Amino acid sequence: MEKDSRIYVAGHIGMVGSAIIRCLQQNGYENIIKRTHSELDLTNQSETEKFFEEKRPEYVFLAAAKVGGIHANDTYPADFIMENMLIECNVIRSAFRNNVKKLMFLGSACIYPKLCPQPIREEYLLTGALEPTNEAYAIAKISGIKMCQSYNKQYGTRYISVMPANLYGINDRFDEHNSHVIPSMIIKFHRAKCENQQFVELWGTGKPLREFLYIDDMAEACLWLMQNYESSELINIGSGNEISIRKLAEIIREVVGFQGEIRFDAAKPDGTPRRVLDNSKILATGWKPKVDMKEGIRREYEYYLSKLGTVLQND
Repeated sequence: MEKDSRIYVAGHIGMVGSAIIRCLQQNGYENIIKRTHSELDLTNQSETEKFFEEKRPEYVFLAAAKVGGIHANDTYPADFIMENMLIECNVIRSAFRNNVKKLMFLGSACIYPKLCPQPIREEYLLTGALEPTNEAYAIAKISGIKMCQSYNKQYGTRYISVMPANLYGINDRFDEHNSHVIPSMIIKFHRAKCENQQFVELWGTGKPLREFLYIDDMAEACLWLMQNYESSELINIGSGNEISIRKLAEIIREVVGFQGEIRFDAAKPDGTPRRVLDNSKILATGWKPKVDMKEGIRREYEYYLSKLGTVLQND
């Protein structure tokens, strides 16, 4: 991939796509093609084909997807499976027809079986039942992976599929009821600090182990793999570092500056006891993450405050 290569980032507005854009720009790639959903509907076959024919991208990062929380996935499964499969079919076929040199498809951690061994190796794909609440979305993502592999097998294309761990960072979604765990906790601890609350209460025991990857590390991994990985086999992108929900809460409390107590409501569910990706395959390629958990959360809190129109004070 040359510095002046025509590079299309599908889904550049989202957390993943915007991080890939930042990473490309920081590394001197200037010929980046972007389109908002209002400018290009990737679920529309004719629009997508016309775009590829006119712009002739040489490299494609396929980060566009219809995403949502547990409630949305469980309530609108037809929308999630249909829209995501349309995006994948249209982009991958258009990439093939217009001789794209290389394409990266970004998956989601939900593609792996609900009850698979830990840490999760790439070969565990399709070895067990999926989490029912987001099964439709997961099946669409699995279809994208299999589509890339099928084109590679039949036509000799260079389409790779990557599987990021739980991501956090700039452009994360801050919604107390629909956000992922880190932004949700940041909201709670920041509000508690501002309102001088005595404690913050969180669901569960705090014992479950989770893995998180800072979004800029993920973007650097994507660029690295675009340059150095050629296999059709799925590859995980993970930090390899596990942290308990309790320890995570303690770090966020420290970064936010909340002085009160953390309480856990053990009557509420914990979820899966442990979920971490095996990252040995990507480490073997020479990539490794750079941003540790505390620094990543500090950056995310700065971003949250910037969204609120305030500034984080340096100690």
